[in-house]
Amino acid sequence: MANNIPLRVFSMFSGIGGFEVGLTNSNLAYEMVGFSEVDKYAIQIYNKHFKGIKNYGDATTINETELPNFDLLVGGFPCQAFSVAGKRKGFNDTRGTLFFDIARILRHKKPKHFILENVKGLFSHDSGRTLQTIFRVLSDLGYEYQWEVLNSKNFGVPQNRERVYIIGHLRGTSRSKIFPIGEIKEKSETNLMQVGNIDTKGHNSIWGRVYSSEGISSTINAHGGGLGAKTGLYQVGIIKNRGKIKSRDKATCLDANYYKGLDNHGARTGVKVKQSLTSIKSQIRRLTPRECERLQGFPDDWTEGISDTQRYKCLGNAVTTNVITAIISRLYPNN
Repeated sequence: MANNIPLRVFSMFSGIGGFEVGLTNSNLAYEMVGFSEVDKYAIQIYNKHFKGIKNYGDATTINETELPNFDLLVGGFPCQAFSVAGKRKGFNDTRGTLFFDIARILRHKKPKHFILENVKGLFSHDSGRTLQTIFRVLSDLGYEYQWEVLNSKNFGVPQNRERVYIIGHLRGTSRSKIFPIGEIKEKSETNLMQVGNIDTKGHNSIWGRVYSSEGISSTINAHGGGLGAKTGLYQVGIIKNRGKIKSRDKATCLDANYYKGLDNHGARTGVKVKQSLTSIKSQIRRLTPRECERLQGFPDDWTEGISDTQRYKCLGNAVTTNVITAIISRLYPNN
């Protein structure tokens, strides 16, 4: 920011801090003035990495008059059904929804910018009327906005994850053109091999051995005996679809239910471990939490400290940090 003043940021529906990681990776000087989260496992991870930040808790109970001033509001708000969306009642259309709480805080605090994220299905909800209601409310609150559907696979991670991003700025202030954002060309060729093959700590992987993304066998160590412990190769990007096994080079969209394992509808990506020096048949395993962290652009072991089930849930609900970094770099290009 100008004169080396950090950008003041308030985070809503913060999860495990995906927006914050994206901000950090952009090298922008920023200061978190508060966050809002109710999931106890996500809060545990957030507090581990961002110490001393006040949690304002349930978004529906935040007293906006007690919030400090801030420059940027960020949030991946849940896609909760709008009770009266499309009735053309402006701000009142959003009452009873979690977007109302974002709108309520924007209305009172008037930060210069906001970044919101939601599922692609927001476009089709209520035949598009829900999204139009959101846009109308934002305009009524004095904001101009830009939006685009961005796929995480174009931002350096091998995951097909399409999300709507809405960027706003106060009317009458200078506006940076954010969208459209093209693919990150130098990174867009990344494939799942680079995620699935180098996990050396996952509970379901072969411990302490590194696998090459070029199909090279693992290193041999003194503990080379036993089932699955000898040199083997990963065949990655596996989905089960109608009883058939298919391979792909991009993971399907990571969801909060990934802890349940692979389904039979091609909705979740797994890894096939091939025991190349034994007669043991190939086995399919799900991605480990560390691999899921990489799919979302988080540092390794970011979610360590909670159960694997909760790690999967938290990561499935998170934003892809690489996308946030790309947006921030365009929103604040001179910082």
